[in-house]
Amino acid sequence: MKILVIEDEYQLLKAMETFLLSEKYVVEKATTYQAAVEKVMLYDYDCILLDISLPGGSGLKILEEMKKKGKSGNIIIISAKNSLEDKITGLDLGADDYLTKPFHLPELHARIKAVLRRKQMDGKQILQLGNLSVDFVGRQAFVGHKLLKLNRKEFDMLTFFAANKNRLITKETLAEHVWGDSSDLADSFDFVYSQVKNLRKKLKDNASEVGIENIYGVGYKMTTMS
Repeated sequence: MKILVIEDEYQLLKAMETFLLSEKYVVEKATTYQAAVEKVMLYDYDCILLDISLPGGSGLKILEEMKKKGKSGNIIIISAKNSLEDKITGLDLGADDYLTKPFHLPELHARIKAVLRRKQMDGKQILQLGNLSVDFVGRQAFVGHKLLKLNRKEFDMLTFFAANKNRLITKETLAEHVWGDSSDLADSFDFVYSQVKNLRKKLKDNASEVGIENIYGVGYKMTTMS
């Protein structure tokens, strides 16, 4: 899952990045208002951690711009300000939660998981698709009672496909979601093809009732096997 951290305080930014990477998230960063606006308008994220006070502008203004464009991103405001007015304004503009600095990183992680459960899975931790169970929080997947042995990227792809079952996912979107924004600099998508091929084989070999369909020249779709 991919998280954007919008924060200009270097030590806090580095601490959050290190912690989130250790929890197996893909992490992108923005340290100024302009850089943050560019990222949220160009890319999609599972969660956005948004500081209010930024060089060049306010995080609340970013929320306004996202609301105008119909963009959402499971947003948690992180701010040194503990103003009730800021909280109300942020929530009214589309933020999902508000965390006041200083905070403990495990608490931040708990807030992130709660937001993801609410938005992606209607509050559930485990998504059931036929005989396939995907535990988004525990980062495990089972076919029946058998554990699927997946590497990090395969699991990230599986969760993305599962959350978007029956929807066409382009190879560009999949690469951006799993490998981060730098994937658009790649000369080819061979790395995507290879990982999808491995994931598809593991699902098939374990008799999963869902599979990944190749939409030739465009991308992929997770469907129920007939």
